[in-house]
Amino acid sequence: MKKAILTASVSVLLSLQSFAQIDLNSIEKQGADALKKVDGAGAGTSSPLSNDDVVKGLKEALNVGTKNSTASASATDGFFKNPLIFIPFPPDAQKVKDKAIALGQKDQVDKFEQSLNRAAEEASKEAATILINAITSMSVSDGFAILKGANNAATQYLRDKTTADLLVKFKPIVDAAIAKVQVTKEWTPLITTYNRIPFVEKQNPDLSDYVTKKALDGLFKLVEAEELKIRQNPAAQVTDLLKKVFGSVMK
Repeated sequence: MKKAILTASVSVLLSLQSFAQIDLNSIEKQGADALKKVDGAGAGTSSPLSNDDVVKGLKEALNVGTKNSTASASATDGFFKNPLIFIPFPPDAQKVKDKAIALGQKDQVDKFEQSLNRAAEEASKEAATILINAITSMSVSDGFAILKGANNAATQYLRDKTTADLLVKFKPIVDAAIAKVQVTKEWTPLITTYNRIPFVEKQNPDLSDYVTKKALDGLFKLVEAEELKIRQNPAAQVTDLLKKVFGSVMK
């Protein structure tokens, strides 16, 4: 009888040891899987991100941001009624503005400022192609540095690497837009009146250069805002690649 009880007890202990071992093995496996998922920048993904994945994700984010930004900027009042990118009277000609207002030409000043913004809106209709081509050809060696950088790191990288080339390509489009919305028509009376005032330093800023730089500056600001959304809002990660790359940073 005692022998039977002893045998049963040993069997129970062995069974408990077996279950414990199975449970420990399961926990160990789950822990290893969890570590694999959070390894490096590939957190939250079934496999770690490669630098190539990250570079492709960054470029896709800039593509999405560019398309959204140019659509917004090229709409009527896209520049004119957006305080973030509104193009003001040229600072170099502030004396012209002040004198024109003093002479009762406030309406003319307002119309001129509106024409500057209309030119930028018109030019933005063709900006997407130029920006996307720049993004596609942009060389990125360390995608992780940009991914883990500031919330505008990708946009700033694009801006630093492409602005000089973009200014050259964008200027003819702005020139055409300036002609189309008749910026010069609104500017000529202001500058003519001012330059007739005795003893003033003659003014005539390069409006084409001014609008080109301000239009690109405004577009980059909008792309920057889009990048921030993609980084911080899962709903803005509209493709699987964006979810994989930027979702990993958020986790």
